[in-house]
Amino acid sequence: MSEDKQDYLHVESRDALLKVVNILQKEAVIGVDLEADSMFHYREKVCLLQLSTPSKNILVDPLAVKDLSPLVPVFKSPEIQKIFHGADYDIRSLYRDFKIEVNSLFDTQIAGRFLGLRDIGLASLLKERLNISLKKKYQKKDWSQRPLPAPMLEYAVHDTCYLLALSQDLRAELRQTGRLSFVEEECQLQTTVRGAEPNDQPLFLKFNGAGRLDRRSLAALEALLQFRDQVACRRDLPLFKVMGNSQVVALAKRKPVKMADLQNIRGFSPKQINQLGQGILKAVQPALALSENALPVYPRKKSEKISPKVGERVKCLKEWRDRRGGEMGVDPALICTNAQAKTLALLNPETPDDMKNIMGIKNWQREEFGLEICGVLKRLG
Repeated sequence: MSEDKQDYLHVESRDALLKVVNILQKEAVIGVDLEADSMFHYREKVCLLQLSTPSKNILVDPLAVKDLSPLVPVFKSPEIQKIFHGADYDIRSLYRDFKIEVNSLFDTQIAGRFLGLRDIGLASLLKERLNISLKKKYQKKDWSQRPLPAPMLEYAVHDTCYLLALSQDLRAELRQTGRLSFVEEECQLQTTVRGAEPNDQPLFLKFNGAGRLDRRSLAALEALLQFRDQVACRRDLPLFKVMGNSQVVALAKRKPVKMADLQNIRGFSPKQINQLGQGILKAVQPALALSENALPVYPRKKSEKISPKVGERVKCLKEWRDRRGGEMGVDPALICTNAQAKTLALLNPETPDDMKNIMGIKNWQREEFGLEICGVLKRLG
């Protein structure tokens, strides 16, 4: 079955928003999604907020309605369940842009993971569970453009209008398998995620692969990352549209001192060389002039040495969780991550009660698997 044409309310004024809030406050459950412009601008922002009740679809335009604070009580209410799919990014974005906190979350992507479903993308779940074919043709479009074309608005509605039915279907199976409480706790934890606060730490600390570079190349990398960030900010572009990560790494390793050094770098176009070349050379120059003692050092986490006894416990816990994951038909990492296995092996709890205060161990893990985990550890002494 293909997606149906859906009617919707398009909210572009405060008065319209207040009317919508009055509607939402009377609902027991709403589907939620948002569209942002991270593919097109330096500082991403929420450009559209989609809400679906059992009878209405609502599109709120935060570029027209600057103050979304009337929605805060709706999202915070424990009496109104909010259905998201893959809520992590949305939770962070709503808090970043509007200080909206979400309570009573049900995430259909998390639900899919705990049911062991192979493909947990929204389109795949809707096809598999409800036989609805969802088109994703506008997923990477610029949602900051105004006015938004009617086909994009209709597309946005389809990201929420089926969420309520999907959640009911998944919830029923979770109840049958006894895993609903697992998902509910995971969803509650998901509501607490927040974006990282800006800080003065080097940009290379969040750059994949920086730890493999020598110190001189690391200095060049930091200079290039700072330069790219400045250009992106000035042009109001996302970082990758100024220069890709692979080009940045290649330049850091090459450490160019003249324009000819910018040639033959894969993916680095003549247009980029022409526009950015002089700026790159100027940015890298101070890094090349640093003394050896002044070069940055990539921080290394000291690997904690564990005794052979603890190592054996970790191995047995991983074997247990892999077996249980197979029996349940889910990713074994859901049952116990490598980090959790190591923590449990180090602390060696004797009873499930001993696991209550172990950082990172969730209540559902302790209640469902506590006896088994302690049994594995007890056999090893």
